[in-house]
Amino acid sequence: MDVTFGEILLSTVWFMLVFAWIWLMVSILTDLFRDPSMSGWGKAAWTLFLIVLPWIGALAYLVARGRSMNERAAERARQQEARMREYVREVANEPATTASASGSTSDDLVKLADLRQRGVLTQSEFERAKAVLLGSNGNVPQRA
Repeated sequence: MDVTFGEILLSTVWFMLVFAWIWLMVSILTDLFRDPSMSGWGKAAWTLFLIVLPWIGALAYLVARGRSMNERAAERARQQEARMREYVREVANEPATTASASGSTSDDLVKLADLRQRGVLTQSEFERAKAVLLGSNGNVPQRA
């Protein structure tokens, strides 16, 4: 069985195209079914169009709804980030006994420092949460 380098390369290209195609279809269908502004009949029509004429359907969807697809994805990311920030603030404002029930104070401080480093917490939120963990009233001694 002789397999040339060109055949291997061509097979790899086809595999990548199929993978990209599946990814595109999943992205389109996910966006389609997450869109609250579209009716059920509209979703059914787009789905049928994507199944019957997949290439034309995908291109038509991207042309017709590509911009709003990106806007919906960005809005979902903003909402998820806002929920994460709210959760972190709620957890950071709990009393020290509740906050450290899951582990030691040093573990909680490491988690808070990681959240601050990733930008989830601002410096003032970090200091406030650290003060709560250490059991003080916001008077956290600063390093010299």
